[in-house]
Amino acid sequence: MRRLGLFLLTLCLALPAAAERLQRFGDLDVHYNVFNSSFLQPDIAAASGLVRSKTQGVLNVAVLRGGKAVPAASVSGEVKNLLGQVQPITFRRVTEGEAVYHLGQFKMSSRETLTFNLKIQEGGTTHRLDFNQEVFPD
Repeated sequence: MRRLGLFLLTLCLALPAAAERLQRFGDLDVHYNVFNSSFLQPDIAAASGLVRSKTQGVLNVAVLRGGKAVPAASVSGEVKNLLGQVQPITFRRVTEGEAVYHLGQFKMSSRETLTFNLKIQEGGTTHRLDFNQEVFPD
């Protein structure tokens, strides 16, 4: 599991700056990025419970305060295509040492722009995070 955390952290840092995004809610920082699951090595995908496929995307969300993970935070959400078709995203919390991140998968059928609608809950407060991302099936 340690390799998984190191890989995902490395992936977050290695992707172009535009690929990782940051949204601030007061002193809460929410880092998020979207990538194709086929980028994952088979053993890493299996260890994290992700399906590796050309038509499966991954949304990685990390909630931080003062540069440290917020273990009590939870993430839920959905993704919508341009036709208005909505699919819920089920997030899985991954904890590795002091790092905590939330991984969710979604289907993508073609090159398209998707709208993500997320809810980040922490300390009795719910924050909404909505963004668009163009995806490219492999």
